This record gives sequence, structure tokens and C-alpha cells, in this order.
Amino acid sequence: MSKRKSAKHKLDRRMGENIWGRPKSPVNRREYGPGQHGQRRKGKPSDFGVQLRAKQKLKGYYANISERQFRKIYAEAVRMRGDTGAHLIGLLERRLDAMVYRSKFVPTVFASRQFVNHGHVTVNGKRVNISSFRVKVGDMVELKSRAKELAIVLEASQSTERDVPDYLEVDHKKMTAKMTRVPTLTEVPYPVQMEPHLVVEFYSR
Repeated sequence: MSKRKSAKHKLDRRMGENIWGRPKSPVNRREYGPGQHGQRRKGKPSDFGVQLRAKQKLKGYYANISERQFRKIYAEAVRMRGDTGAHLIGLLERRLDAMVYRSKFVPTVFASRQFVNHGHVTVNGKRVNISSFRVKVGDMVELKSRAKELAIVLEASQSTERDVPDYLEVDHKKMTAKMTRVPTLTEVPYPVQMEPHLVVEFYSR
């Protein structure tokens, strides 16, 4: 088992939720936490614990991005006018690896990060290999010719496990995708409840 896959399964078990909605998640079989004491009844978490859990869950969902990078995105959301939590979600969804995943070009967000890093994706005709690249509304994201024929891409695009959200225009014949608007929290198809307002409370302490 790869380190990435192992970390992904550990995060599911730690949170006690199937964060990505995957059928192979260990939480589908064991809803209690990992370790020999995982089945013990836990006490009510503190406000800090609830906020930390919300932050770890949201950060982990996007391929478990680093704390430094996540905090940088949060700081950018704070500088924007309006609801900081809503802006945080919008900035996360505009990451190139998130958009490739949402477009069903790959099966997981972890695979999406690797896919982008290996240079399989172009934005407006230019190759981009930085997974955190910020996509703008109207940008055309396309897979390179060789990548369009990869088995992982063909299987993901035909999968019925999840749908492409309404804020993306995706053509699986041409393997292109375009973001038509920055999504709101209610538009993002999270398999579990995300609470960005708790993330804001965590960093505002």
C-alpha cells in the first residue's frame, strides 16, 4: 500500500467518516476510530476539538494539502470582502487538481495531484504542472493528447460513482473542462458535511 493511500485511509478512520465517498473506505466496514482503543466511547469534544476536526477534514479532503499551504489560502480568503468561509471554499475549488478531479478525469483527488504534477494537463493551451495553480472562471482546462487515452482517465470519465457539478462545463469526448462560476458551499458535492465557518473560528482564536 502506498503512503498516499495509507494516509488517505488513516484520515477516514481518524475522522470516522468516508470523506471522499469512496466504496473502499475502511469506515464502510468499521465506523470506530483506529487503534486498540478505537471502540471506546469518547467524551464530548471541546470547542477547540470541534474546530480542529473541521479544519483537518477540509484540509484532508483536498489531497491532505500541507498546513502551511492551507493557512496561506485561508489568509487570502480573509483579505477578500464578504464571507471568509465561502471564499475559502471557492479558492480551494479553483485549485487545478480539484478541478481535474471534479471533472471526472481521474478517480481521486490524490490521483489528480499526481496527474497534474506529471504534466498531463494544459490551461488555455499551456502545460501546467503545479497542482495548486489557481484556475480562473472561463479558463479552458484540457488533457494532453497522450493522457486522453490513459486507462485511468477513460475509467474515471465513464464511472457513475459521482457526477460533474453544475459549475463546470465538461466534454469527456474532447477531455476539456471550464469553470463557469466560482461555486458556493451548497453547490460543492462533498460526500460529508464540511463546516468552513468552524475553520474560520479555529484560525481566529
